[in-house]
Amino acid sequence: MAKNRGEDLDLAAVRDRAIRATTVSVVITGPRDAGTPIIWANDAYTRVTGWRLEEVQGRNPSLLHGPGTDHSVARRLAEAVAAGEPATATVLNYRKDGTEFWNQVSISPVLDEDGRIGHWVGIQVDVTDQVERADAQAASIREERRARAGLAMVSRVSDLLADLDDPYVLREIAALLELEVVGWAGFFVDDGDLRATSGIDAGPRFEGAARRRRRAGGAPDPVQDLLDGVRHDPVEVRLDARGLGPTTQHLVDDLLEPVRSGRTQADAVVVHPVTGRRLVQGVLVTAPRHGSGLAGYSPHDLTVLYLVVRRVGMAADNVRLYAREHRLAETLQRAMLPEQAEIRGLDVWTYYAPSSGHAQVGGDWYDVLEVSPDHVVLVIGDVVGHDVEAAAVMGQLRSVVRAYAHDDAAPGAVLDRVDQHVGGVRLARPASLVLVSMTREADGWRLQWARGGHLPAVLVREGRAEPLAEASGPMIGFGVGGRGSGERVVGPGDLLVLFTDGLIERRERTLREGLGALLDVVAPLGGLDAAGVGEALLASFADAPEDDVAVVVVRVPDPGSAPAAEDERGRRRRWSLPSEPGSIARSRHAVLRACEAWGIPGRQSAELVVSELVANAVLHGWGHLVLRLFDVGGALRIEVEDANPAPPVSVDGHTGRVGGYGMRIVERLARWGWEPTAHGKLVWAEVDPAVGAPGPG
Repeated sequence: MAKNRGEDLDLAAVRDRAIRATTVSVVITGPRDAGTPIIWANDAYTRVTGWRLEEVQGRNPSLLHGPGTDHSVARRLAEAVAAGEPATATVLNYRKDGTEFWNQVSISPVLDEDGRIGHWVGIQVDVTDQVERADAQAASIREERRARAGLAMVSRVSDLLADLDDPYVLREIAALLELEVVGWAGFFVDDGDLRATSGIDAGPRFEGAARRRRRAGGAPDPVQDLLDGVRHDPVEVRLDARGLGPTTQHLVDDLLEPVRSGRTQADAVVVHPVTGRRLVQGVLVTAPRHGSGLAGYSPHDLTVLYLVVRRVGMAADNVRLYAREHRLAETLQRAMLPEQAEIRGLDVWTYYAPSSGHAQVGGDWYDVLEVSPDHVVLVIGDVVGHDVEAAAVMGQLRSVVRAYAHDDAAPGAVLDRVDQHVGGVRLARPASLVLVSMTREADGWRLQWARGGHLPAVLVREGRAEPLAEASGPMIGFGVGGRGSGERVVGPGDLLVLFTDGLIERRERTLREGLGALLDVVAPLGGLDAAGVGEALLASFADAPEDDVAVVVVRVPDPGSAPAAEDERGRRRRWSLPSEPGSIARSRHAVLRACEAWGIPGRQSAELVVSELVANAVLHGWGHLVLRLFDVGGALRIEVEDANPAPPVSVDGHTGRVGGYGMRIVERLARWGWEPTAHGKLVWAEVDPAVGAPGPG
């Protein structure tokens, strides 16, 4: 028995030496009801915490707590002590010198001989290295996830920018940013003045206006500095700032609306330049989700926003560059197309529309040339291609044909001379055409024609349509002389249609089949006026053309017959007009003819309304104009479409100047409105026949 007691004493001494010698910190405290004071700690405790035993005896283990300690973890340990249960937790503690370390604490109750908790033992392990490695790994994972999310969002922005015709593409990108990165976002385009926008504008950029703006009294204008390229990094702008330059102040004024509406609570925003290849196209304004201004964004957030605005800037630059090039080509091409000719004794309607897939430029062309009051020459042709070179070749060819057509020679002889000229100058593109000469005679018109590789004109007479297939020959420049001419005599009620292959060409059918379909459609239309025939052809064949379309319709009026009724598709007309002042007079003439053909009263009011709508499109729009007229239950609906997406504005005139009252006149005479289109806007007006035109003054 004595031996066993000796062994127990020896074992106790070994345990005591082992606890003292271990590198693991061991602390023994008194019971909870005594405040769990520290009564003993081994040397490892001192090495880990810096506290000696005599300094901590009688104190609570919470002396290791500090400002960064998670009190919820400490509370869980205290609750375990209160329940008399063991517990383990990792908590941020502080050494005697104030340095932090992560402490893995395991506490266990020590029972006395009566089974009651007399003491608590705590095992403490410094796990700072493990926690920091885990935190670094978690941070790396989070950063990788953020990077992937950022790349995914930039990819999504690129997908959205693929549909540049969407008028709300920038609004969708702003919404995506609000979902992933920012609290609020909005794009502003620079067209002389910053204006909020939902889409990428293809309109003209007033590059000099904003850059020449004088700074008022040298006031700081950080947004203008971005637009000028003086600054390149995002700038912070406080919404309560005063004494700002005009551009920054204008932007702040615009941003007060989303603040008032509660869409953002920010007191400062960040302005990011939307940079193209050379110039800043506008700005992206954002407010962070948390914080204020630049301080609310991490470097990762700013990188994502930079990638987004660069993509938007390049897309905007491409759209505007593309649009400028095509406006140039279209201007060149339309400058070479003639005005609508008014020929005494003939009803003439012309139409030209480039294929939307070829950006409003092509090689189709027509001409209506009044050589003398009794001699008219009609030409329609097609130059291969859809670019500036095709338009230039078309202009050269048109000038040559015009010059030779004045010689009063037969059409075949004219084409022989054109062949000779083209062979000498070596035009860059092949071309085809039909030339028709109409000479007034006592009982009608003598019709002569010749073809150079082009589809035949169509003659409609007494409900029958026939292609004028005679006098055909090779494409222009490939003839070797001796081209012949066909001849007919046409009289009242007869109809002649000239067209390019874009009117009937489709992938799913041959040109022969397309010509047959056109003959079927046009045969019963001889009783309509020329514009009615043209509209019926466009409605049947040109709603979705695959190529440029040019059409010339000439009708010999028949005073003895009543106008034919329109078909079941409804009465409508359309014209493609150049954006130039001459289109205003042509639109007035078109309205008067339509009202006369349809028996619609109020022609004077309609003439005024269409004048104002087309004049506004010429002055403030760009691109070619489309005029459409509809009979809507005895009233006239007028639609004018142009490529400027900005809405029309009704104003009280221009101070100190004549004009500016156009939309006021329209409001007085008609119901009107507007709507965006894929390539600009459409302004419409329905003229009330009961309202007369305003008198002078």
